[in-house]
Amino acid sequence: MVDSTIAAPSSAPARPGVITLARHGEPALSRKVRLNAPEYGEWWGRYEEGGLKAGQTPPNALVELARGADTIIASTRRRSIETAQAVVGERAFATDPTFIEAPLPPPPWPLWLRMSPKRLGFFARFWWWFFDNHGGQETRKEAEARAGQAADLLIEIAGGGQDVLVLAHGFFNWMIADALKQRGWAKIVDEGHAYWSIKRFRRA
Repeated sequence: MVDSTIAAPSSAPARPGVITLARHGEPALSRKVRLNAPEYGEWWGRYEEGGLKAGQTPPNALVELARGADTIIASTRRRSIETAQAVVGERAFATDPTFIEAPLPPPPWPLWLRMSPKRLGFFARFWWWFFDNHGGQETRKEAEARAGQAADLLIEIAGGGQDVLVLAHGFFNWMIADALKQRGWAKIVDEGHAYWSIKRFRRA
């Protein structure tokens, strides 16, 4: 549940607002290491707790977009909150655990096999998505249900005529985007999956 009050519009709008999903900035935790699967699980735990790499500046276009947004939501992860702070400055924003990243439990691989966190993350996601390797964490089915809940919340807010900006996480944003498309929302901007990138949606 969003932990900030969202004001209702004074009158029924002519059309719903726009929903924007933005990925957080670059995290501080270095990817210049080689890890086996258990070590990757520990690395991901530190990634989930950590914040942004120092010295970054959000794109001007994203800052301008935030100025025009009526509602701004971050996940409860530190890197998401620091991204929101960098983008909106002193302006208040809501936080909601519904928007945290989908889990990345390490694949069941032998200890001798080592590679970079980026490559291990790809295979961890593959094993989680296709083989239900969840390690007792959230399953794909559960994450898809959560993404649907997030999409419904955003649609409810936008349905009141408000433009909504979410500053959260790459893969789960993609899952929300898929849920929005299933609910009849059309993608009007897609900047890919890089840090600070956005996807925008409007009711088709």
